[in-house]
Amino acid sequence: MRNYTKSEILKIAKEENVRYIRLMFTDIQGTIKSVEVPVGQLENALDGKIMFDGSSIEGFVRIMEADMYLKPDFNTWLIFRWEETSYGKVARLICDVYTPDGKPSAVDPRSNLKRVAAKMEKLGFSTLNIGFEPEFFLFKLDEKGNITMDVTDNGGYFDLSPMDGAGDCRRDIVLELERIGFTMEASHHEVAPGQNEINFEFSNIVEACDNVQTFKLVVKNIARRHGLHATFMPKPIANINGSGMHTNCSLSDMDGNNAFDDPTDPHGLSLICRKWLTGILTHARSFCAITNPTVNSYKRLVPGYEAPCYVSWSEHNRSVMVRIPATRGKTTRTEIRSVDTAANPYLAMVVILASGLDGIERDLPLIDSINANLFALTKVEREALGVKNLPDNLKEAIDVLKEDDLMKEALGNHIYSKFIELKTKEWEDFKTCVTEWEIKRYMKVI
Repeated sequence: MRNYTKSEILKIAKEENVRYIRLMFTDIQGTIKSVEVPVGQLENALDGKIMFDGSSIEGFVRIMEADMYLKPDFNTWLIFRWEETSYGKVARLICDVYTPDGKPSAVDPRSNLKRVAAKMEKLGFSTLNIGFEPEFFLFKLDEKGNITMDVTDNGGYFDLSPMDGAGDCRRDIVLELERIGFTMEASHHEVAPGQNEINFEFSNIVEACDNVQTFKLVVKNIARRHGLHATFMPKPIANINGSGMHTNCSLSDMDGNNAFDDPTDPHGLSLICRKWLTGILTHARSFCAITNPTVNSYKRLVPGYEAPCYVSWSEHNRSVMVRIPATRGKTTRTEIRSVDTAANPYLAMVVILASGLDGIERDLPLIDSINANLFALTKVEREALGVKNLPDNLKEAIDVLKEDDLMKEALGNHIYSKFIELKTKEWEDFKTCVTEWEIKRYMKVI
């Protein structure tokens, strides 16, 4: 990430003929929002003088508290090269939401993440390094631009063209991300037909969340150019693998060293890492509503499709929720495999960070690793090992979330209560919906 100043941004905007600026922020449900201004308002925008009506945003504030201000993070200045037009270029700034009295708003997921990250520093850690692995599906658009349920191909894991029908689109996504400053690592076809994965470099906790939001924006825009629709819906097609967002984490000490690494330990894992793992697993069921926030999310968290269902960790076992990849030293990390692509990244990292730090701060009794194939065990056998299931559905996840005081503290009262309100309504809407499955199952026989 480059450190920009106000004067540098104004200079670049003039030299690059930027004519339009999107002031972006993320709402509670993870949707990217923006207030747009012409370049003549850029200086006011950089001074945090652009106001918007927060009462119009789902889950934000009441009508009598509507006025909110956008305070841009200068380091997120980015020219959208794919939006170059005949009259000039389009740029963006990611913003924190502020109240009229100059304080970070309690409704803003990004500001809330910064609040929780400050606790990490008080415990002696400089940052949490994050590497997201987002997966997505590509569906064809019809001649009118409507989304169809036809996937781009019938390829499988690591397949090449012609089996991989999305290779050209995926290549253009990677090159566009590179063009706007991402350091790319790898891209490939995933297990399911039409499913893809693109990986980019680790970043610090806030920047990583900014990057995954930018990533989603680029993926959707470039896919549209190819006559395709990109979706981060966790399980768009039944009976095949769903899309996850494996979340790789490692704490750094104040000197920048990986706090999870211990070369003297037989497994190369520090006590800090083991305590972090214990905190994650202790609160895993409680934060599932945040990391897997839709009705559809729980169609993915079922046995048989590589997604984790059980609260456990291991070094080599891919049936567990948290895996420790084989590399050690600077790259020692925990891979949380339950997170899906519908999650608001800022909220997901708030609850994950708070959970891990809770394990460290309270010195919780360490939870041992599980090396058995949990998918092959019965429920009784798993319970004998002390392994709990992740919630079966959104309703159960909401109920468990309500029981955990740490989650309420981490999310803050406003986000916590609004999130539960929004997701309870989503579940109620789902309960009254008659699905195609029910029609096919019952219409003829009852």
